[in-house]
Amino acid sequence: MINEYQIRVVPEVAAQEDRLRRWVADEQGIDERTIYGIRILKRSIDARQRQIFVNLKVRVYINEQPHDDEFVRTDYPNVEGRPQVIVVGAGPGGLFAALRLIELGLRPIVLERGKNVHDRKKDLANITKTQKVDAESNYCFGEGGAGAYSDGKLYTRSKKRGNTDKILNVFCQHGASTAILADAHPHIGTDRLPKVIEAMRQTIINSGGEVHFQTKMTQLVLKGNQVVGCIADTEEYRGPVILATGHSARDVYRYLADAKIEIEAKGIAVGVRLEHPSQLIDQIQYHSKQGRGRWLPAAEYSMVTQVDGRGVYSFCMCPGGFVIPAATDKEQIVVNGMSPASRGTQWSNSGMVVEVRPEDVDNNQERITDNQDPLRVMHFQEELEKTCWLQGNMRQTAPAQRMADFVNGRLSYDLPKSSYAPGLISSPLHFWLPKMISKRLQEGFKTFGRNAHGFLTNEAVMIAVETRTSSPVRIVRDRETLQHVRIQGLFPCGEGAGYAGGIVSAGVDGERCAESVARYLAQ
Repeated sequence: MINEYQIRVVPEVAAQEDRLRRWVADEQGIDERTIYGIRILKRSIDARQRQIFVNLKVRVYINEQPHDDEFVRTDYPNVEGRPQVIVVGAGPGGLFAALRLIELGLRPIVLERGKNVHDRKKDLANITKTQKVDAESNYCFGEGGAGAYSDGKLYTRSKKRGNTDKILNVFCQHGASTAILADAHPHIGTDRLPKVIEAMRQTIINSGGEVHFQTKMTQLVLKGNQVVGCIADTEEYRGPVILATGHSARDVYRYLADAKIEIEAKGIAVGVRLEHPSQLIDQIQYHSKQGRGRWLPAAEYSMVTQVDGRGVYSFCMCPGGFVIPAATDKEQIVVNGMSPASRGTQWSNSGMVVEVRPEDVDNNQERITDNQDPLRVMHFQEELEKTCWLQGNMRQTAPAQRMADFVNGRLSYDLPKSSYAPGLISSPLHFWLPKMISKRLQEGFKTFGRNAHGFLTNEAVMIAVETRTSSPVRIVRDRETLQHVRIQGLFPCGEGAGYAGGIVSAGVDGERCAESVARYLAQ
């Protein structure tokens, strides 16, 4: 017999299988000896009160061995000789598009401007060693995209557009822990995700597809109003094109604008990485001076408020993580966050950002812009990143300020120890950040400090600048066919096209684009 129960237990019971088995047996009146296995289907932490509880949905196997698979497998047929589809970009949008194409009997040709996920590591390490960024191989460009080495968080609120469970199951099939199927906020970890990505690539190749690295698309091949392929490094690849280039491929946006392929400016969020000691966040969130203790994970938080008609909120929270340099070219400083699977560092960080709409850039009196330019939000990003680079002494040394000093408009004469490897330099962020950002952050931090006692503190450091929260451009596509509104055979995909916001939602959009290509070819 197999029964499922919704239960609520203390953390030490949830963390130990023998304790959990005993608890279920006592609570349900079952002889413990007849329980052959317990599988956790869903898990979330309720830390609203001083007594922390873990909410679990469990499947209990009574007098029978667990026999069902922990995840749902997908079959990938051989597609050699089948019609080919060009997938530009090997981030989550591109990888899941390619895998779904194989399921549908089509042959993906994946073109990735950066290096494979293993070789990227050397270039990432060199950012700290040399203070220089490789424009084609960095934290944003390369196999796995921006998510490969910036955390692998799989939480998404985007449930309406596709099957998010399918995405998680495919990750498990390629080596991710099945815990991601149960956890409320699933997370693979920066240290484990690369091997999963390599396994996904191998599935594409074993099924007859192709994956090309250091192969940069420079031009679409047009026949009238139809895309029939693309050119990369002087070689032409034929087939409809799924364009999944990620939120930082600014050369692609410039090419589309020059080629009169319809795009539009899109809102983003801009701010800083805020880094606290992880023990302090644990103490605040778990209401205990002892912090997380033995049985709880590093604590997460989510903060959101409104200031002068714009959202101010935390983004991409990384408990027990690092702050990393995420620029994609020279004369830029961009920061992001990541966590290893253990989430075991002494720091916790999140993006703390302010909503920026295209009209905010149009009306920003600190700069002049063409309010008809579809790239105007991107230009705003670029100028802010260059300003940050100048503040950082024209290196990857990031300008930073203690949190309470920022709120009170004071210079920080020293800075706390930080996870940001290239180094920090004290800088008056309140003075040089655009006022529409700095003033809203100051008010937002006051609100967050009132809601979470101890959060607003000089133990926390703000590291500038966080600008790559999403694409500053939307490549306009038809809602039903997912093709470009004016050009057949071009399928803008994922976060870079302005239709996703993270690994899972990009993967879902990749699958949807693959299905649209299949319908297009069938016609």
